[in-house]
Amino acid sequence: MAADSEPESEVFEITDFTTASEWERFISKIEEVLNDWKLIGVSSGRPLEKGVFTTGTWEEKSDEISFADFKFSVTHHYLVQELGDKDGKEELGEDTLPLPMQDLLCMNNDFPPRAHCLVRWYGLREFVVIAPAANNDAVVSESKCNLLLSSISIALGNTGCQVPLFVQIHQKWRRMYVGECQGPGVRTDFEMVHLRKVPSQYTHLSGLLDIFKTKIGCPLTPLPPVSMAIRLTYVLQDWQQYFWPQQPPDIDALVGGEVGGLEFGKLPFGACEDPISELHLATTWPHLAEGIIVDNDVYSDLDPLQAPQWSVRVRKADNPQCLLGDFLTEFFKLCRRKESTDEILGRPAFEEEGREVADITHALSKLTEPAPVPIPKLSVTNMVHSAKKKIRKHRGVDESPLNNDVLNTILLFLFPDAADKLADGFENRASTSAGNNPPPENEDYNLFSQFKSAPSDSLTYKLALCLCMINFYHGGVKGVAHLWQEFVLEMRYRWENNYLIPGLANGSPDLRCCLLHQKLQMLNCCIERKKARDEGKRGSVSDRSPGGASGDGAKGGDHSGDNPDKEKEFGKSWESWSDSEEEYFECLSDTEDLKGNGQENGKKGAKEGSKEAVNLKPEGRLHPHGKLMLLHPGEPLYVPITQEPAPMTEDLLEEQSEVLAKLGTSAEGAHLRARMQSACLLSDMESFKAANPGCCLEDFVRWYSPRDYIEEEVVDEKGNKVIKGELSARMKIPSNMWVEAWETAKPVPARRQKRLFDDTREAEKVLHYLAVQKPADLARHLLPCIIHAAVLKVKDEEAQEDISSVKKIIKQIISHSSKVLRFPSPEDKKLEEIIAQIMSVEAIIARARSLKAKFGVEKCENEEEKEDLQRFVNSLLEQPEVSVVGAGRGPAGSIIHKLFVNAQRLTESPDEVPAVPPLEEELRRSGSQEERRQGVQSEFPPPTGREVILRTSVPRPAPYSKALPQRMYSVLTREDFRLAGAFSADTTFF
Repeated sequence: MAADSEPESEVFEITDFTTASEWERFISKIEEVLNDWKLIGVSSGRPLEKGVFTTGTWEEKSDEISFADFKFSVTHHYLVQELGDKDGKEELGEDTLPLPMQDLLCMNNDFPPRAHCLVRWYGLREFVVIAPAANNDAVVSESKCNLLLSSISIALGNTGCQVPLFVQIHQKWRRMYVGECQGPGVRTDFEMVHLRKVPSQYTHLSGLLDIFKTKIGCPLTPLPPVSMAIRLTYVLQDWQQYFWPQQPPDIDALVGGEVGGLEFGKLPFGACEDPISELHLATTWPHLAEGIIVDNDVYSDLDPLQAPQWSVRVRKADNPQCLLGDFLTEFFKLCRRKESTDEILGRPAFEEEGREVADITHALSKLTEPAPVPIPKLSVTNMVHSAKKKIRKHRGVDESPLNNDVLNTILLFLFPDAADKLADGFENRASTSAGNNPPPENEDYNLFSQFKSAPSDSLTYKLALCLCMINFYHGGVKGVAHLWQEFVLEMRYRWENNYLIPGLANGSPDLRCCLLHQKLQMLNCCIERKKARDEGKRGSVSDRSPGGASGDGAKGGDHSGDNPDKEKEFGKSWESWSDSEEEYFECLSDTEDLKGNGQENGKKGAKEGSKEAVNLKPEGRLHPHGKLMLLHPGEPLYVPITQEPAPMTEDLLEEQSEVLAKLGTSAEGAHLRARMQSACLLSDMESFKAANPGCCLEDFVRWYSPRDYIEEEVVDEKGNKVIKGELSARMKIPSNMWVEAWETAKPVPARRQKRLFDDTREAEKVLHYLAVQKPADLARHLLPCIIHAAVLKVKDEEAQEDISSVKKIIKQIISHSSKVLRFPSPEDKKLEEIIAQIMSVEAIIARARSLKAKFGVEKCENEEEKEDLQRFVNSLLEQPEVSVVGAGRGPAGSIIHKLFVNAQRLTESPDEVPAVPPLEEELRRSGSQEERRQGVQSEFPPPTGREVILRTSVPRPAPYSKALPQRMYSVLTREDFRLAGAFSADTTFF
């Protein structure tokens, strides 16, 4: 058995060398990506224009590849440029260098203020970066780095791609890249050095030139000239000599209750700290030939005042504390609170010992109970008394979230008519409390319809601002709950005592406003109806007479020349109405009932109609309707006093539509739906019949819907032309809603009809709705008003500064807010975006004011210089880096110079600053350049950053090789030293 098994154990292992390895697959994937992105072949383009790296559009494309199980991301960065076909073809030739190599020598875009680091270091317009996909992954070992570099070299050679390929090595924070670019017979290697500690010989220009020349290793003598570009950056951090113009509010005074300096109804604005943290001055020497200046470890010609180019950028404080932003943020936090008002203020504070809760939220249920509810139990006086008694017992007077001074100030601001109560008396207050001026027609005022908030002069808007201020300054959510409780008590007090609510437009609820505003308008409608009814009762007690009803008609007739709507409104003070709906049935006698039933058949014949007209007295007339006459009796047609349709808020409309929709599409459901919707029509028909005894449906249609009564000229038997009228086709449809309602309607004047709008029930519903609102619900309702107020505040502040970028952002905020706030229950994330946009605008305006103060724009007497400085400040806000016109000698340059001098002197001797003479005088006195230079050494701090770009074009590696571009970028900061070199070599003649 052993002998048989020996041949089986000798198995030959065959290695298939045609199978691709992981490395080959990786190279193939790189080539595939380059092909997909169409980066194969010769690259062509125009020479780069000045500043295009900053003003142009950069785009990028990404893909993911893997080397075995290690994932890399491949990203193509490129500047979007329009290239004509002719330009590209003309530039191509045998000796033309690849575009990236041409870009190495381009001097138009040195030191771009905002660009990818490789763009700043090498001046490239297009490149591809291969980096580890995960942030915590890094290619650290030298063998792996060389393997990746070999991979991209092979991929470039196989595809003929002329776009530079870079590989990111080491940890990502180090921003270390190595790469390669290939062209026909040429190759550029991109190398990098990154050190923490700087060798002393490389801290100046002469040492950098030495390393550059050594690296090139050019065999030619003398060496071709090296072109240099140098930038020194100085940082100003000390603003102590300039006070921050924004005075923050005195929080202690506000919390202590001293509200003299606090203006309710206005949102604060501005930053509490300086929103500009640093000013960076970059002094640049753009084109220098070797040997023109001296810069070594002993002496330097690099005088910042003599630099031909100055540019400035400002570093903004990270999230500066701004008052308006804080107000909005804190108010928005209320939306996430879940406590009810009772839980926040403490439920025991509103309970009577041994009794059930006397809460106004139960008022509606109490009204519906069989036993009559004693009115004193629901009165505001008793409720306030009991609430205050329990508050004192459980918390003490001083522990109330809002002290009396603050609370009284707010309530007087919200209800200015309350101050006139004693002076003007009850009647005066009741009649003038709703004094609402017509709304101004302008864009800012009408913002409420876009935001679904409330008009800026309304009570709801003022309440939102007060709650926002209370939330921030006076006890947070407890203060909000306290004020809201007082507000609800005030609403009930006004309902019970017939005081109209100020700051609300007359008429039905405005559906363009927030729901809370609609509820308050609904309550105002109820108060108005109740007040009119109560006044009518008092009048009817003193002069009630059998002719009272016809007297109404005479009273209405006196106003026949005025506006009909106004007359109709005047006629709606239903004098003999009462609170009970059942009283309608008690008022009607059996005789009147019989008369009403007989009236249903009034249209059967003119004779019957005329008999009934004698028996029925006209009631509820407003005024004659022009020259119109009733068709059968031939008497004047009178416009009746009618009931107004019931006002509706949007939640009631939605509820009604749901009820109607649930009736279905059957014939019975449609009929029931029509009857429900015709309640107002039936009421008007009954009023019309009462005012016009003996009338018919045609008479009603002539007044109510004239288009449905068609008149034609016809010739009668005698040959005379007469006008004959008839109902329209839709009115003649058998059993239509109008005919059915007319047959059902009885001659009942409006004052004796069942109320279409039960103001008592609706008012209690509104008061219950208000009472059960939690602070979070309240904040949700009023947040559109707060955003509305914030936008108006921002617009007002921007008008003083006139910043074009801010105008655009404000338009975006309005557009965004109108889309988000128009719908109920907007998402929190979208609301946070709106608040963040408003905060960003506030920060920009605060920065503008800070820079204005630092550059003394307002103090400048020369108008031309003032305009230049204003443009300079606006540019600093909108652009990443701004050139200083005239460098150190211009108006802005001299101010910047002065800022640095003052900061430097403050650092050297803070106690002697006032005694030091102005720097300008010293500079004028100093005569020689040497003396001036010695002064500058102390005027400017040591440069925070030194950037140097060295360029030349030399043959490498042999003297007979093609002359190719060589470039080295150096940056030296306090904690960082980097050399980024691009060295080209001839691969044909070497």
